[in-house]
Amino acid sequence: MPIPIPEAVDENASLARTKADQLRTRPAAYLLSAVLAGGFIGVGVVLLAAAVGPLLVGGSIAVKLTSGAIFGVALTLVVFAGTSLFTGEVMFMLQGLVDGTCKVYELVAVWIAALVGNFVGSFVFAWMVYESGVLAAKPKPGAIAPGFAFITSAVTGKIHATNGQLFWRAVLCNMLVCLALWMASRTKSDSAKLVLIWWCLFAFIAAGFEHSIVNMTVFSLAILNNTADWSDLFHNLLLTVPGNIVGGGVIVGLAYGYLGRKRAGAVSLAGAPTAPSPEHAYAASGVR
Repeated sequence: MPIPIPEAVDENASLARTKADQLRTRPAAYLLSAVLAGGFIGVGVVLLAAAVGPLLVGGSIAVKLTSGAIFGVALTLVVFAGTSLFTGEVMFMLQGLVDGTCKVYELVAVWIAALVGNFVGSFVFAWMVYESGVLAAKPKPGAIAPGFAFITSAVTGKIHATNGQLFWRAVLCNMLVCLALWMASRTKSDSAKLVLIWWCLFAFIAAGFEHSIVNMTVFSLAILNNTADWSDLFHNLLLTVPGNIVGGGVIVGLAYGYLGRKRAGAVSLAGAPTAPSPEHAYAASGVR
C-alpha cells in the first residue's frame, strides 16, 4: 500500500531541510554528491550511445524502444547510490518550501550548487569516456563509429529544435523524472522503486524529451568530438533548465505539496503522526 500523500510530502520536506543544512555546513560534501550524480547520469548516456548507436547506423526501427528500455540505469544509480541531482532537487526543495522546512534563498542555493556539481561531473565523465575511445570504436576499418554517430545525431536534433520545443520537452521530461522520484518516495519496496523508475524513464527517453543534466553529458561528448560548441550547450540549458523546473517542481512538486497540505494533520493508522524514515528518504532520493 502506498505511503499516504501527506506523509510522503513531509518526508520530502524533511529531506529538503537536510539538503539545505548539508550545503550550509558541509558544502564540499554536497557538491561532491552533485558531481557524482552528473557522472552517474553520464553512464546512461554512454550506455545509450554504445548500445543504440549500432541500431541507429543500421536504420533499425527499435532505436527508441531500446533507448527507453536501457536508460533507467542512470536514475537507478542516482537514487540507490545516494547523490544530488538537480532535476530531483527542484521537486524536493519546492515541497520543502511549501511545507515551511526551507527558505527561498536556501532553495536557490541548493539548485545552483546541484547544477554546478552536476555539470562538473557530467563533463569530467564525458572527458574520461572520450579519452577511453569506447565511442570512437569502429566495427571495421573505414566504417563510422556508431557511438559517436549516436551522439552527433542526438546533438543535431537538439541544436535544430526551436526554443519552444526545447522548453516544453524539458517540462514533460522532468514531469516524468520527478513522478518516478515521487512515486518511489511513496513505497518502501526497493523492487517497486526500480520498476517505477524504469517505466518513467522509458517514457521520457523513448518520447525524446529534454533533460538538462543528460544534455550536459551529450553536449560535452559532442564538444570534445568537435561536433558542437559551448554556445550550443548553454543555449540548450537556458531553455531546458527552466523547463525542468516547471515540469518537476511545479507540475509534480508543488501540485503534490498542495495536495499534502490539504490533508494536513492526517495521522497514521496507529493514531499518531508517522515520523519520516531516514532509510526511506535516503533510498528515495539521495544524500541525507
